[in-house]
Amino acid sequence: MRAFIPNQHGAWAMLIVPFLFGVFASAPVIFHLPLFLGWLLLYLFTFPLLQLIRTGKKDRYKKPLMLYGVLLAPLAGALLLAKPGLSWYALSLLPFFLINCYYARKNQERAIANDFAAVLLFSSIVFVTYKIGGGNDWGVALSLFSLSVLYFAGTVFYVKTMIREKRNKVFYWLSVCYHIIQIAVMAWLFSPWLLLPAGALLIRAIVSPRLQPSIKVVGISEIGYAVMMTATVLCLYL
Repeated sequence: MRAFIPNQHGAWAMLIVPFLFGVFASAPVIFHLPLFLGWLLLYLFTFPLLQLIRTGKKDRYKKPLMLYGVLLAPLAGALLLAKPGLSWYALSLLPFFLINCYYARKNQERAIANDFAAVLLFSSIVFVTYKIGGGNDWGVALSLFSLSVLYFAGTVFYVKTMIREKRNKVFYWLSVCYHIIQIAVMAWLFSPWLLLPAGALLIRAIVSPRLQPSIKVVGISEIGYAVMMTATVLCLYL
């Protein structure tokens, strides 16, 4: 099942949170449901594709590629027929996906540039869901996109300090400094209410690496932080 179900837990939050930002900042409509299914299947399809590029193990990843490809193709076709403008969005994702392919080929999927490319890719769905829901204030959409990027870029730094860079003091202080800058940017550009979750994220970045919780605890706590950030943003933009 590991070949079928992605084990990149942070990606699930990035898949869902920006999508919800756009949905509830505009208005939920029926079309959001097949759109999310297509968004989910696209992720499920690209995951084994990138793993195939990284490992070359065709036997392991051929079946999930075929399964998700067969499910995705007709749905994607129907979505594009209903909303032809989605084709331009799909094309805009290609450069970021090519970056992911490059790092997969080099077996460097955990490279920070690759992580940031994924953050930008996933966060961009805000523009689509906002437009589909009837939103017409692109300043709002840009704000939501920026908040998504700010938040998930911080999780990139933080998670690395907890796992792959947990003994790297330079990276620890890089993470802390990023979260301080994150607070400053939110105070300057966004609602003061966002200082509450941003402050909690800064405390997390300072304290958690010193406590050295298990990877499981880190993953579960990240779900809580994602819910906190999402709830705060939705309360502000509903």
